[in-house]
Order: sequence, then C-alpha cells, then structure tokens
Amino acid sequence: MTKPMIISEHRGKLFRIAFFYASIIFIFHGQPVTATNWQVGAGRAFTLPSQVSTLVQNADTVTIDAGIYPADVCRWQADSLLLRSGGGLAHLQSNGLSYGDKAIWVIDGVNTTVEWIEFSGCTSTSHNGAGIRQEAENLVVRHCYFHNNEDGILSGAYPGKITIEFSEFGYNGYGDGFSHNLYIGHTDTLMFRFNYSHHCHIGHELKSRASVNIIYCNRISNEALGDASREIDLPNGGTAVIIGNEIEQGPNSQNSNIIGFGLEGLSNPAPHELYLSNNTIVNDRSSGSFVQIQNGTSLYKCRNTIFAGNGTVLNGTALSLDTSSNLVSAQITSFNFYNTLAYDYRLTALSPCIDAGVNPGSSSGGDSLLPADEYVHPHDSSSRNLSGLVDIGAYEYPSTITGVPISPLQTPLHISYMNRSICIDQIYVTGLVQLFDMTGKCCLQQKIHPGENTFSLHSMQAGLYIISILQPGSFPVFGKILIPE
Repeated sequence: MTKPMIISEHRGKLFRIAFFYASIIFIFHGQPVTATNWQVGAGRAFTLPSQVSTLVQNADTVTIDAGIYPADVCRWQADSLLLRSGGGLAHLQSNGLSYGDKAIWVIDGVNTTVEWIEFSGCTSTSHNGAGIRQEAENLVVRHCYFHNNEDGILSGAYPGKITIEFSEFGYNGYGDGFSHNLYIGHTDTLMFRFNYSHHCHIGHELKSRASVNIIYCNRISNEALGDASREIDLPNGGTAVIIGNEIEQGPNSQNSNIIGFGLEGLSNPAPHELYLSNNTIVNDRSSGSFVQIQNGTSLYKCRNTIFAGNGTVLNGTALSLDTSSNLVSAQITSFNFYNTLAYDYRLTALSPCIDAGVNPGSSSGGDSLLPADEYVHPHDSSSRNLSGLVDIGAYEYPSTITGVPISPLQTPLHISYMNRSICIDQIYVTGLVQLFDMTGKCCLQQKIHPGENTFSLHSMQAGLYIISILQPGSFPVFGKILIPE
C-alpha cells in the first residue's frame, strides 16, 4: 500500500520542479520585450543621433526633434529600427563628413524604416558619399529629402526589398557620372513611388540594378538647368514596370537617352521584360531617344504613353513587341498640357489624350498596368479617376457626373450643384471662377471671395462645360460639369 504513495509523492515533487523551471523560462522568455523609444534633440539627454546609434536594440524607435544636426554621422546595426523625426524634418547636415568614408548613415541592420529625415552635404574619398549607405536587407524610406550629396541613397548587393516613397532627391552627384540621385544595387525588388527626383549632377536621376523595379507615379525630371544623364537607368534588365510617371529630360542632359534598360547586359534573373503604361515622357533636348533597350530583351510592352518632343521612341530590339494607344509628337504644345514651362503635364480640355487610351492589361505576373493613383507635386499622390475611358499619359482628365463638377487633384474646395446653381465652399482668398463650353468659349466669369460662394446657371444652355477655379498661390482647379436639360 505504500508503493502508490511513494509514486504519488515522487510525481508531485517532479511537477513542482517542472513548474518552477517553467516559471523561470516564462519570466525570461515568455514576456514580450518592450522596445525603447529614444528621444534625440536639443535640451534632451541625447542631443545627436550618433549618441544613441550604439545603444539601440532590435525593434527600437529613435525620434529626432526637427532641426539641424551639423557634422553628425553614424552607423546603425540593430534590426527592425524605426528612425524618424518627431515633427518636421530633422536635417543631418554632414558638412562633408561621412561615417566610415561611406555615408551620413550607414545602415547594417535589416528591416530599417527611415522617415522625415533630411540628408545633405556628404562626401567621401571615393566620391560616392551618400545620405544613406544600405548594407543589409530591406529598407523603407518615406518623407525624406536627399540633396547635395555625392549619392542620395547608395545600396550594395543585398537580397530583400527597398521601398522609397513620398521623398525628394535633388542636386546629388559628384559630377563624374558614377554617382547618382539614387544608386540601388543588386537587390530583389525596388519599389519607387510618389517621389520627385531631379537635377542630379551628371549622373542618373534613378539608377537601379534590382531584379524587379516598380517605378510608379513619380516626377523624374532634369528641367531647364539640370545636367543629369539618364532619367531612369536599369542597366541589368530583369522585370521593370514603369507606370504613371511624369518623366522630363532637360536641354542640358549629358545623355540623349531618357530610359535605358539592360544596356550593361541582361544579367539579372530572367524574364527581361519592360512595361510602360500611362507615362508622360517629355524630351526638351533637341534630339535623342526616349527608350533604349538591349537587343534580346524578352518583351517590351508600352500602352497609353505620351512621347512629346524630338527623338526616336524606341532603340533596340525585343523578342516580343507589344505597343498600342501611345501618342507621339515632336510638337510638345500639341498635347495641350496645362503649363509646359512649369512642367505641369496635366491635361487641359483640348488635349488629344482625353479618352484616347485603352485598358493596358497586365504584366506576365498578373499585375495590372493601369495606375490607380497620380503623382501630386512635389512628392505626394492622389487617386486617379478611373471612371469612363482611359486617358493617355500620367494624368486623367476629370470625368463627367451629371450635375456635379469633379474637383481636382489636390484642392480642399467643396463644390456642389443644386437647382442649376453651383456652390463653392472653403474659399480662403479671393479668386476667379470661369465656365467654358467645349469650343473653348468663356460663358461665365465671376469673382469668388472668402467663405461660401453661390451663383446661378439658369442662363446657361444645357450641355457639357469646363469649370476653372483660380486662386493666388494655388494650383488651378479644373473639372467638368454637365448642365442637364
């Protein structure tokens, strides 16, 4: 009768020991580790980002107060860091310094996110001092500004994905043709969207060796005084999807070609496919080529794209060529852009691009080639109006809804239609509203004042009209209005 008792006590003792060790394991391993939010700024315990760069642990956040941080460079090695400003831009003004003779920030940790940081003035003895030198997998950059460095972002050959969005790159480049606004190395995927890249010095506005490049709804431009080389250079081929971009080559460009694909050899993983859809590409140079591909490229597919200005549309031979519904003209004025001198390539009511496009279909991977968004200057986005027929180019002209003027890309105005009257609300400064019929005749012109403005359309004949709202200091607003019988 004692044997079962001994077994019972033995089991109880084992249970108590197991519970003790399980509790210890839970205490040290089961509880979630709380990430630290490091605060950096004048008057704080840490006044420079470099002071916390060696202290941070995986998944920490570093919040840097807006302001200028001169001559401060560092290296980030922890993983899953969020590095950001706490309101406004934190300006890392390196004054020619670089960490490790490489960059203002050298990022060695994986899965890093950088937000609201300004990088400027970086140099190195190799003439490729960058705002960011990426030396690990996976990077997200958003709402940042890179300017007057030898390279904006320079990344090495690391797998993963680099996403860059809502950011600006300008005036980077040493001037030797080997440094660029962005130079992305051999990574798996580059997602580049809603950015403004401009005025690179001699180098390219965007150069990427990624296997897959998605270049979506950006403004990439050289403009009147820029001396950049290509606007987009994808030297090793792979898969490239270029959709919804405004791309302009200036008269002083160092390279007559605007977009290059595979020109250093088709060495990326196949297939080598280049897709262009709903881009507006303008050549302000007297000659050149819009797109140049390596002979033997698997597929070149181009839909709904404007090629404005002088130059050959395509140089090079693809094994499969699929092009339709593009508009080509050496006369840039023939497209009736809103303001060509200001590089505003939105469409006016007289543009031949309106309703002239087609559904561009999908890539071989099944991704839609029709952009759902539009670029808004200087580095923002707006939803593209996809009702009705597709317009050619990067911008969709506002569609018609009976009795309702469609407001525009980036206006806070509220416009409503009722009983043959228009009410325009949220006006803060005096402006002008005009209505044009489809021949271009101005049928109504009236001042608008701060507050709510209502005016009657009873004297207007039924039909389709263009509404224009002008306010000092703001982009003009265009829309269509259909006045019913």
